[in-house]
Amino acid sequence: MRVRFVVILTPDEEGGYVAECPAIPGCISEGETLEQAIENIREAIAACLETIVSHGWELPKETDVLVTTVEVPLPAVVS
Repeated sequence: MRVRFVVILTPDEEGGYVAECPAIPGCISEGETLEQAIENIREAIAACLETIVSHGWELPKETDVLVTTVEVPLPAVVS
């Protein structure tokens, strides 16, 4: 059986990408390319799920994630 999880990918300041799974707190990985970051987070999620199951904990439930941008004024010092 397969399950789907939302994964957030962000560029890393030093290159590559950071990937995280919001449904599993602390489940974070990285990769030099998007493809590598996706594969690495897939493996990290699988490892987290194995740990969760082995301890008899409740499986995480995926929830909808809304992404938006907001505009805020810069502090006067920055202007």
